[in-house]
Amino acid sequence: MSTYKKTILPEKPLTEVELEMMNIIWRLGKGTVNQILEELPAERKLAYTSVSTIVRILEQKGYLKPIKDGRGHIYQPLVAKEIYEEASIKHLVNHVFDGTPSSLVKRLIGTKELSEPELREIKRLLDEKGI
Repeated sequence: MSTYKKTILPEKPLTEVELEMMNIIWRLGKGTVNQILEELPAERKLAYTSVSTIVRILEQKGYLKPIKDGRGHIYQPLVAKEIYEEASIKHLVNHVFDGTPSSLVKRLIGTKELSEPELREIKRLLDEKGI
């Protein structure tokens, strides 16, 4: 049984720093503020209190569930990363690409950052869909 509870998200995406914390928690599966701090890149100097505040905001927004662990908490995601990714793409298509998914794909394929293997994977996915 999945521990994720939400399948519908607010329309507005997470802030950059909130998403940074959620990516760490998704990667860990669950974690404490100290574990999140340990996973931050060495050059990313955030205080314990800053990370704790961001985690509490994520809890208030309904993205995390605190589980009491002694004197502290372990934070577990309530939203699967895949659900968030899908909602983010919908938001991007609707607000940046005027509701036209093909414009997003055209821009993505046109970027120079895509490697040959990535382009082959995109083609394979389109072929699977019979496109």
